[in-house]
Amino acid sequence: MSQIKELQILPLASQYIFSILVFVNKNRELFLSNSDNHGINTRYNQNLHMPSTKLTMVQKGVLFSGSRTYNCLPSRI
Repeated sequence: MSQIKELQILPLASQYIFSILVFVNKNRELFLSNSDNHGINTRYNQNLHMPSTKLTMVQKGVLFSGSRTYNCLPSRI
C-alpha cells in the first residue's frame, strides 16, 4: 500500500470515478441541467438532470452514473 502512495497512483475505484467525471466534463452537451429542464430557480438548478428510469442496466451506464457522480460534487468545484 505504501508503494501506491509513493507512486501517487489512485486506487481502481477512484480511477473509475475520475474517468467518469472527465467524460461528463468533456461531453457536457450530452447532459441537460435542471435549469434547462424547467425555468424554476431552485437550489439545484445547476445540477445535471437525472432521467427517471427503473432499469438497473441504464442506472449502471455512464450517462446515468456520470450525472449522479457529478451532482455529488460541491458547487464550488
